[in-house]
Amino acid sequence: MAHINFGSVTEQVVTRDEFSLDKARQVLQNETIAVIGYGVQGPGQAQNLRDNGFNVIVGQRKGGKSWTKALADGWKEGESLFDIETAAQKGTIIMFLLSDAGQIDNWKTIKQQLTEGKGLYFSHGFGITFSEQTHIVPPANVDVFLVAPKGSGTSLRRLFVKGQGINSSYAIYQDYTGRCMERCLAIGIGIGSGYLFETDFKKEVYSDLTGERGILMGALAGVFEAQYELLRRRGHSPSEAFNETVEELTQSLMPLVAENGMDWMFANTSVTAQRGALDWKGKFKAAVTPVFEELYDNVASGKEATRVIAEGSKTDYREKLEEELREIRESELWQAGAAVRRLRPNND
Repeated sequence: MAHINFGSVTEQVVTRDEFSLDKARQVLQNETIAVIGYGVQGPGQAQNLRDNGFNVIVGQRKGGKSWTKALADGWKEGESLFDIETAAQKGTIIMFLLSDAGQIDNWKTIKQQLTEGKGLYFSHGFGITFSEQTHIVPPANVDVFLVAPKGSGTSLRRLFVKGQGINSSYAIYQDYTGRCMERCLAIGIGIGSGYLFETDFKKEVYSDLTGERGILMGALAGVFEAQYELLRRRGHSPSEAFNETVEELTQSLMPLVAENGMDWMFANTSVTAQRGALDWKGKFKAAVTPVFEELYDNVASGKEATRVIAEGSKTDYREKLEEELREIRESELWQAGAAVRRLRPNND
């Protein structure tokens, strides 16, 4: 493992130098990897593993949109694409990549196929951590582990195609065979991780739910709306409000942060921007810290899990979700965004 210095903390991480793709192939040469679910994470992880030379099959409910997508991606019915039960039976490692609600609904089917020595893989700690609510309790005679890419399945695939990778966390929950760690790291490398850092199932789900509801999605969307609506109320045009709120952030500033960090981004903006950002950073931190504290407490207490399970199990959830998404999509803010994207140069 490599030792990486994070300021005052040194952390051990696994890179492709220490655990090569060739080594990963060797570790899993006699394994059949069954990817169960072809929705968010399934397509990217399954295709990356396939392209990297692993023996992969896909399990998905027949006849739905995800089944059709799997066929379009080159999986062949009866050869590499099966119903969920058949794929789980064939797999020596079962990658359980259904949604949290889907995992609850299909757990009985998967558990019946977890014969001695198999591996059970997750990309999210939800089902195991909140087992009192999900009832997902693996048998004692299988390996249970996790690799969680720190990005969407779409991004995982796009970066893989470019020869790049997303960083992932990994965790060992139950090592029955004595090979759980090498199985875990081999899949982590096989799906195209940039590097792998250690966590546990509980920390993964706590950080993941906090991040999704916080800076990655919920907070970002809320801050976008707040600034855009303020500028519009003060008389600014949709173009001006959107460009100053979203376009400059996503197209100009965030690439600078990704390249060399926040300080480098500050150093490459005007003195006026630098001074304002540094003066107001603390005010925003003070304002949102209580919200993040409340958010983390709700995650750790299981309140967020309860809501996810309750909402996700409703028969009309998809219809209500589409209504909420349509409200966002049809708002002036994101209608302005659609117009701005069409006006970008070379936007074919």
